[in-house]
Amino acid sequence: MAVLSGPIQGQNAVSAKKSSAASLRKFGSFEATKIGSELKYCRHAHDVKYFSQGAQDSSQVCPTPSNIMCSSPLVTRPPLRRWTHPVLFIIALVYIILFHSSTFISSALSQSNPQEFVRRSQILSKCAYIHAKPGPPPNFHTRTQSDRLADSEDTTPVLVRNATIWTAANDGHEILTGDLLMHRGLIKAIGDIPLSLIRQVELKNGKLEVIDAQGAWVTPGIVDLHSHIGVGSAPQLKGASDTNSRKAPILPWLRSIDGLNTHDASYELAIAGGVTTAQVLPGSANDIGGQAFIIKLRPTAERSPSSMLLEPPHTLNGSHFDHTLTPRWRHMKHACGMLWKTSRCENPSRVYGMTRLDSGWNFRAAYDSARKLRDAQDDFCAKVESDSWDELAGKTFPEDLQWESLVDVLRGRVKLSVHCYEAVDLDGIVRLTNEFEFPVASFHHAGETYLVPELLKKTWGGTPAIALFASNFRKKREAYRGSEFAPRVLAEHGIDVVMKSDHPVVNSRYLLHEAAQVHHYGLDPALALLSITHTPATAMGMGHRIGMLKPDIVIWSSHPLSLASTPTQVYIDGIPQLSLPSRYISKGSTSPPRTPNFDSEKVAAVTHEGVPPLEPRSVERVLFANVSGLYVRGEGSSGVMRISEQAGLVGVEDGRVVCVGECLNFAAGAIDIVDLEGGTITPGLTSFGTPLGLVEIRLEPSTNDGRVYDPLDGDLPTILGDTVMRAQDGLMFGGQNLLLAYRSGITTAIVAPSGTFLQGVSTAFSPGAAHARVENASVVDEVALHVGVSMSSRVGVSTQVAALRNMLFGESGDEVLKSVRKGQTTLVIDVESADIMATLLQLKDEYEANSGRELRMTFAGATEAHILAHEIARAGVSVIVTQSKPYPSTWEQRRILAGPPITQESLVTALLKAGVNVAIGVVDEAYARNTRFEAGWLLLTSNGFIDRTMALALVTTNLEKALGVQREMPQDLVAYRGGDVFEFEAKAVGVISETFRRTDLFE
Repeated sequence: MAVLSGPIQGQNAVSAKKSSAASLRKFGSFEATKIGSELKYCRHAHDVKYFSQGAQDSSQVCPTPSNIMCSSPLVTRPPLRRWTHPVLFIIALVYIILFHSSTFISSALSQSNPQEFVRRSQILSKCAYIHAKPGPPPNFHTRTQSDRLADSEDTTPVLVRNATIWTAANDGHEILTGDLLMHRGLIKAIGDIPLSLIRQVELKNGKLEVIDAQGAWVTPGIVDLHSHIGVGSAPQLKGASDTNSRKAPILPWLRSIDGLNTHDASYELAIAGGVTTAQVLPGSANDIGGQAFIIKLRPTAERSPSSMLLEPPHTLNGSHFDHTLTPRWRHMKHACGMLWKTSRCENPSRVYGMTRLDSGWNFRAAYDSARKLRDAQDDFCAKVESDSWDELAGKTFPEDLQWESLVDVLRGRVKLSVHCYEAVDLDGIVRLTNEFEFPVASFHHAGETYLVPELLKKTWGGTPAIALFASNFRKKREAYRGSEFAPRVLAEHGIDVVMKSDHPVVNSRYLLHEAAQVHHYGLDPALALLSITHTPATAMGMGHRIGMLKPDIVIWSSHPLSLASTPTQVYIDGIPQLSLPSRYISKGSTSPPRTPNFDSEKVAAVTHEGVPPLEPRSVERVLFANVSGLYVRGEGSSGVMRISEQAGLVGVEDGRVVCVGECLNFAAGAIDIVDLEGGTITPGLTSFGTPLGLVEIRLEPSTNDGRVYDPLDGDLPTILGDTVMRAQDGLMFGGQNLLLAYRSGITTAIVAPSGTFLQGVSTAFSPGAAHARVENASVVDEVALHVGVSMSSRVGVSTQVAALRNMLFGESGDEVLKSVRKGQTTLVIDVESADIMATLLQLKDEYEANSGRELRMTFAGATEAHILAHEIARAGVSVIVTQSKPYPSTWEQRRILAGPPITQESLVTALLKAGVNVAIGVVDEAYARNTRFEAGWLLLTSNGFIDRTMALALVTTNLEKALGVQREMPQDLVAYRGGDVFEFEAKAVGVISETFRRTDLFE
């Protein structure tokens, strides 16, 4: 069956509209009469399923008269009865004269005063408008082309053939196999499209672009409910930093559109991830940060911020507009919570030195001001509707430009987004909504919502949607109890779930990956896809335009919820956005990934309120059954080798593999048996780049080792002398991020002290140790010396390089520095800019020429390393890429190699092909647990260049080589149930620890 749209659309045969004005009596030759609600019922004359923008079945739409039979429930009014009793007529006439004489006189005067007539007309329209409900205009669903297209923009019709089409209909369960036809910014038909319709479109337009999807998945474009794209631009520059105002805690009159930068490099990146629409919110520095706006991300012919807007409110350019128009939804940001910190400005409590008590009063005072204005407007309009014009003589409609948007919140005409993490803050907002009677569209970040689902249902006007991160937790106290199982728990309570980016906190290019992760942790696949399409669109009030199968679509390289699924083409308003030929994009399985069983972990997260016990159960003897593959550290170019492709049984005792395949004798006696269900056993991964073990709650200084003194700032105490700080001295064990990393396959963590220029000496340790005194808790006490050279430093690059030169060419200093001079210890330099890397390569040549010794150097970060990949290879310098999914956050990172579907090569593949020893790391401690997914992403998007052993080497042996680890690393292995280490299907269930001579089980 074909699903059609176009001119045969419309939600109702007649748009029902209420007028708040009781009547407009005769003013001169004009007359207006109150129109009551009228609804006509329409039936299709033939059996065709019509597809309407915003309507998903034939009962919701009403085609053109040629195709319908309509009837009205209204009957003809009976004729007025004649007055049979003259006395009653006289009494009525006297009554009217006595009680309405003032109105008659006023009306008569108005007939001779055209200005008064215009004034009253405008007032009546305005009073009607403030009580009208927002929504699409009456003719929206009868459009024949998108109202967003300029005449100069490409409107070539597109036919996508042989696609697997997920429409988002039927609660996300409708999947069609067939074709999709787009033209003039609208979808004309989907499914089994008649050839006659295709030929008609082709003949009429003279051309037709045909795309053979070859069974690929097609979905609606991704909708980002929470983004700062355009106002927090990339690269970050002070001249384009408009996310927050710091003028006052209550600022509902500010608007994100007024700071929208059209040159943000993020637009292209977001589109490359399938994101087509974003709600651009003000930041979180204020209790009320201002009004948000919805944008489409594609370039426009006009190249202006206004041309990017999707259905902006009529108030965009002030209060003087046609009030007979159907109102459009408005959007606003609130933020609550308390966060004290020094390095960044987020949350009103930090910015304005307030507590939650202050914020609570700020909200109430602001809404009280808005309520007074609303009541004044309602009183004014009540007099209008009662024809009490004399009482309004010389008066104007009550307005206040500062508070009018908050009045609209009280009228339920604003889709309100509220940034709230903790139960105490959620409770405060819920009480506020009930005190002032206004709805909330969505709670954002909302880390503790899964712990208080019944509280959420008490929100006035209905339960908000909950917009979450997949794994970005614990960086601040209020996010400490966040859980990867929150989406699943909320869904089980019937609460709508949204995954959002908070771009650039999460690069919105990878918003799909957020949905894929929560599916991995147990969220229903339909709900996971809805969480980035229809659910956020509905929370915006834009479900009639986006979020279902509208003219924004994405064709995917594999099933959208599989790891590393990548767009092969993105259409916004029916216009293609990607230019890289699809042959450069790796194709994957179109089957949905299976999900591991995390039932017990979900229960524990709720039971322990987000801080479940994570310590493993340690045993001596384990028999792993149904093992599909066994990989270990060994000889070879990658340092990783496959022992068996179908191992079957693997026996382990005291942390060592003692049998493979034939293990019947081993199975005797006391033993734990673990069924891997076709899973694998692989070397434990090594984490680098995060401050694991040095940081627990990043933005709570009392939970961290802290930053080291920077000698270039002149703040180095004399008592320290020439000593270089050592990470080993500040290690903390047993933290949530550390144990989650261990439970996700990280068996060694290498960390350096946190600093700017001279950071200190890194250490390698086991995340599974209970404390530093446990035998073998330290794998390597002193690994490498770390420095940083950056354009973002307080001192210039030339000064930093001069300081580094003096360190290298000097004779005094710490023993580790002396070891660097001798070529025995690696110098790891945090650097992003290709220009600085070139300077450092020259410094290396200079030092080696003068000293006659090798300078072992490694670049970490290295976003722009592809620009001089061959020079790096010739110099023998290793590179640790700490952003395998690159983002131009700063100016020195602006020349990224974006990778498919923007560029054929990624940074990692470009460096590997140049002959560089490459490893990868992760910067954020909350993401250390996702290291295997980062390596898997590179494996799956490399078009076959990276194989599994090379992918393992990126996070094991290559990394250790880059850091100069000279000892043989322990043969720690990780057992994964249900799949391969690089697949979403797999779950780590145990660590075979040669380090501790035991096996740690996680179940």
